[in-house]
Amino acid sequence: MFFKKEKNEKNDLSKVAALLIHAAKIDENFSKSEEVIIKQALLQIGVDNENLERIFSDGKKIEEDSNQILEFTKEVKNMEENDKIKIVETLWRIIYSNNEADIYETSLMRRLGGLLYIDNKLMGDIKEKIKAKSNHDLHSK
Repeated sequence: MFFKKEKNEKNDLSKVAALLIHAAKIDENFSKSEEVIIKQALLQIGVDNENLERIFSDGKKIEEDSNQILEFTKEVKNMEENDKIKIVETLWRIIYSNNEADIYETSLMRRLGGLLYIDNKLMGDIKEKIKAKSNHDLHSK
């Protein structure tokens, strides 16, 4: 039983990776910096270094084989609130990694807010925090 639960947890994290990868690919420009952001986020929510590459590649495969985001969001929706917020912050970091959000990215985030039960104010606050940090980072280079 213990091993089965552990396998499921890894699968869950692969689906979280798939959601983050989906957000990175939605603007058709999946960059190395977005990959780094995703891997950092996975480490923050409990993926250990030895499983990081496997979970990331499993996430890529899940994302490529799927035609809807519902199966990814179910995993995030069931996470603790802190981890859920980390995921949303990561999604915004991915989107603003190129210093702009296109119509597809903002549409995705609107849908995800509803699917993850994150109210509009919190979603907006997180967006503005990440956007401000992204602008600050851009100007300090």
